[in-house]
Amino acid sequence: MNPEQLKGRSLVTLKNWTPDEIRYVLELSHSVKKAARTSTVHQRFVGKTLAMIFEKRSTRTRCAFETAFGEEGGHPVFLSTQDIQLGSKESVEDTARVLGRMFSAIEFRGFKQSTVETLAREAGVPVYNGLTDQYHPTQALADILTLQEIFGTVQGKKLCYVGDGRNNVARSLCVICAKLGINFTVIAPPELSTDRELLDECSQWAAESGSKIVVSSSLADVLAADAVYTDVWVSMGEEHAAAERKRLLSPFRVDEALMEKTRNPSCIFMHCLPAVKGEEVTVPVIEGHRSRVWDQAENRKHTIKAIMLATI
Repeated sequence: MNPEQLKGRSLVTLKNWTPDEIRYVLELSHSVKKAARTSTVHQRFVGKTLAMIFEKRSTRTRCAFETAFGEEGGHPVFLSTQDIQLGSKESVEDTARVLGRMFSAIEFRGFKQSTVETLAREAGVPVYNGLTDQYHPTQALADILTLQEIFGTVQGKKLCYVGDGRNNVARSLCVICAKLGINFTVIAPPELSTDRELLDECSQWAAESGSKIVVSSSLADVLAADAVYTDVWVSMGEEHAAAERKRLLSPFRVDEALMEKTRNPSCIFMHCLPAVKGEEVTVPVIEGHRSRVWDQAENRKHTIKAIMLATI
């Protein structure tokens, strides 16, 4: 793959990134992390600016983008909905055109996928999806980097997501696993299963990569999993449905008994954070020896820096 083909590219979803492009970013992420470990300092974003638009609160996404860009000598600018006119007095299109003339790149974390897609279409500079209701591509990249660090080769490994199969993390993991040959199983109540349209798309990529995509409501399907992954039961913006989510998802809590159902002593636990300990995952699991959640959190920074290095 020619790295130059990524210059100027946006990352709104991994659906329009090829397996080779994804692998390149992951390889670059490993190099970025190694440099950080050896205190190697670069200033590759000197004279560059990054607009960071946040409709939703954030710990890992904001800190990862802001520190990754700043460490490279760039100037990140945080913009909440209280700071700019996005979608209120000014259209998303007009905001994109203005910011695209003032910034080298734009990050967006918010609700509608259509917002980040409009920004990417109109801005004329790279736009990065830091989370929408539909997709969370930077999280998925960090997750696969974590799996690579632990297992080396990820092709043929089994990643099992337990919980709300409709949420942005589950959907993004389904895409990246299908493209990279990782077997992906979603275990969710039927009411919260991954949508058929996305599964149909992913099945085409899976056929090419050799991965197997399974959707189930049976916890027995964690058998032979190399990683068990979960996320909060109530996503931001869905607080009104909290009681119903808890009712549906309580049987899908990840506890030590579920981890034992994998019958794989090397199986790890993953979570994108923040976690509601005692709900989607028990304290002994997330704080136990199988947990790799802090590695995932750190890897958000390294993969995000790699994305920006590849595209700016």
